[in-house]
Order: sequence, then structure tokens, then C-alpha cells
Amino acid sequence: MPNEYAQTVNYRSIEPFKRVMIAAGKKTLQFPNRRGVYINSDVLHSHGAVFKYRGEQPYFLCQTQEGLGNKNWIAEWMYQFSGTGETHYRGVAVDAALLIANDLIAQGAMPVVWTDEVAAPGKGEWFEDEKRSNDYAEGCVEICQLLGMALPAGESPALRYLLKSEPPVLSAPSLSGCITGIIAPETNLITGLKLSRGDSIIGVTSSGLHANGVSLVIKRALSLPDKFMTKLPNGNTLGEEALIPTSSYVRLVEALQEHPEVDIHALLPGTGSGVGKLAFDDRPFTYRVHTWPKVPVLFQYMRELGVSLRDCLTTFNWGVGYYIFVSAADAQKVISIGRRAGYDLLEVGRVEKGDRKTIFEPEGETLPPPGE
Repeated sequence: MPNEYAQTVNYRSIEPFKRVMIAAGKKTLQFPNRRGVYINSDVLHSHGAVFKYRGEQPYFLCQTQEGLGNKNWIAEWMYQFSGTGETHYRGVAVDAALLIANDLIAQGAMPVVWTDEVAAPGKGEWFEDEKRSNDYAEGCVEICQLLGMALPAGESPALRYLLKSEPPVLSAPSLSGCITGIIAPETNLITGLKLSRGDSIIGVTSSGLHANGVSLVIKRALSLPDKFMTKLPNGNTLGEEALIPTSSYVRLVEALQEHPEVDIHALLPGTGSGVGKLAFDDRPFTYRVHTWPKVPVLFQYMRELGVSLRDCLTTFNWGVGYYIFVSAADAQKVISIGRRAGYDLLEVGRVEKGDRKTIFEPEGETLPPPGE
């Protein structure tokens, strides 16, 4: 007979997931070697990751902690109701990693070690689905290989008294983690202090929703007759479009670092607060946006559903997933480097002296700084 604790948390349910993730993690151990970071393979368990830098350059270490938020709730809805049998968790793993990594690189750090947490509600029943577990693990390996990082440790608790999924989804975990990055040489460090009046703002396109503004998309989708199975003009369902994985900007920053003659003043992920996040710096700068790429179909559909333009611009990335701030003299060189690396970039605006705000000229909107 199981003891009283085992009646509350079922470790037999969790253990298969742990085994799948340990096996996946072992496949990633050599990925950071290209950046001079080596994982100690003798210590592989949830208690910690042991690694060292063997390069000869002076370096900094950087750590970023983030949580995915609500995006995998949509994956659970699609798995439960779409009838396709697709878990979408390979893409969810990409999202979970890139929400952290795209923030990490804003300091000029390259990701080398990822420790993740998959915290599920209930006694651990969520971990019993073998297909979903395998899809998540495969996605973790793929994104680790792409970014050059390892996943040597993690955590998978059942939080019966803390987590409860919003119906009609039966169960959905909270995904979070920490990525350690290396800044080598130290001159690759980007602090943002060089941001100044006259800087060009270079926008790098997004793949769509990424992982911000998801709660608003869920709210609107659940009010529709077909929910996430609603067809969009491009042929995708609303759920499929919302679950397009986040774009990685790691290779872009790495490519820029290969050209030290280009002086990057600041890097900014296009995440929370939408376009309004441009006014991230506390100094009195106005960010004037004069040009914009094509707005992704999901955001256009949100407008059709009645979401105000202002709410869209202060919630969604609106089509730009990353911003690069450089002197006007370096703008075209940055665009050329980025395009050779496979990205779509364009100059979207300039930094001006003035009140801290964003002027979005394409739609005639003035946006307050984040949090106001």
C-alpha cells in the first residue's frame, strides 16, 4: 500500500518523463563546446549542472530566468479538441527555450546551459502521456542544437495545491527555466548605455505571436463558435497560427559579433508591452517609428475581432520580434549582416530627444512607456 505522501504525489507517473528528459539531455552535452564550454558528464541529475569554460578570452557570465506563460495552454486545447493527435509540444519546447534565450542575448551573451522546470498540476497525471513527453524532449534537443547549448539538468514537480488549469483544458503545466550564457570576449557585453539621440532603430521580423499577448488571444478565441479551430485567411486555424514557434535571434547577434567594427548601442527583444516597449530606457528619448513590415495575419485577425489598435500595439510584437539600436552610419551594414545570416531586417525608426514615448507614425498612434 502506498504511503500517505504517495497518495498525494504519484512519483510513478512522473518518473517516465524524467527518464525521457535525462536521455534527451545527454544528447545535448557537446553542443556548447563550440563556444568553449564543456559539461561535466559525470554529474547529470536534477541537483545541478557542472560545467567549465576552457577558452582563453576574458569573459562574463550572464543568467536569465523566464517562464513561458500561457502559450502551452493553447497546445493542450488543440491536443484535446482538434482531433489531429498533434501535441504541438515540439514547438512549445522551442518557445520555452527562446523566451529565455532571446532575452539573454540582449546583453551580448551566447546561450550555453539551460535548466528547465516543467511543473504540472494534480498528482502527476500530466507526465503519463508518452507522446507529449517525447515531443517535448525532441523539441528540447532540436533547440539546444540550434542555439549551441546543453540541457544537463531540470526539474519536474507535481504541484497539486498550486496549479489548476482553466477549463476546458484538463491539465497544463507551467514551463520555466534559466539559461546561462557566456560573453566572450568581454567586449561583446552590451549594456544599453550607448543608446543615444539619432540612433537608428532596426527591426527584425517575428514569426507571429511568439509568446506574448497569449492571454488576450485565448480570451478572444474562446468567444468564437469554432474556438481555436476558426479558419484564418491564410488557411491555418487560429490555434495553428498561435502556436507557430518563436523566432530565434541568437544567430543574428552572433553574426553581428563577428563584425566588431559595428558598434551595437542596445538590443531589445520585442516581447511584453508590444511596440510600446521601444521606450524601455528611463532616459528622455522619443522613439519615432516611420516604417513597418507586414503585420502577421493573427494580429490582423485580432483587429477584426474588435481588439483596439492601441491594445494591439501595447500587447503584441505586431510583426517585429527584435530591435537593434545603432548609429545611423552603421544601420545599412547591420541590415546587410542580418540578411546574410538569414533574417529579414529593416530600419523602422529613429531615437529622438524628447518625452519618453513611442510615436507609431504608420497608424498615427502615440504609445506610453511600458507600465504606464
